[in-house]
Amino acid sequence: MPYTPDNELDLLFPAEYIPTDVKEQLHSDLHIRPLASTDYRRGHLSVLSVLTVVTDPGEDAWVAQFNLWKSALHTYYGIVIVDKASDRIVAVGTIFVERKFLRGLGSVGHIEDIAVDERQQGKKLGLRVIQALTRISENSGCYKTILNCSDKNIPFYEKCGYQKKENEMAKYAPERVTTPRL
Repeated sequence: MPYTPDNELDLLFPAEYIPTDVKEQLHSDLHIRPLASTDYRRGHLSVLSVLTVVTDPGEDAWVAQFNLWKSALHTYYGIVIVDKASDRIVAVGTIFVERKFLRGLGSVGHIEDIAVDERQQGKKLGLRVIQALTRISENSGCYKTILNCSDKNIPFYEKCGYQKKENEMAKYAPERVTTPRL
């Protein structure tokens, strides 16, 4: 599949939100951009599968989720790095903006689902994704940007300028209640 330029895609948010200096640090064979409505076909889920088990909902459900994100203006910022030769996704990441009542109605950026294709790891693609998402958070007016990670990934995120703070707690819902009822 030939490389598809941004102006031919239905993007999640304007491509200009991704800082130029981050784009310029990528190898010329790669391109960083917002998630597109056709990225299901470019392997979005297969890249995410390096993180955990990914259940494929099918393209229609994937596109519905994309459209839900897109309708929540100034909230979801999913980005991808695409290999131009194959037009396939090789890295992904998301930040969502939580609007709070604290800190003078401040906002917090939450980084999630950073993944790099196993064949592309070690090329600083994760770093570029984190840099882009952090800048989107800051440019959105967030007073802090946070993320959760495993202990083994702490050194990577420290290299990205993050510091270990406090603790994470989680309570997983029983499988029978994971279907939304609202």
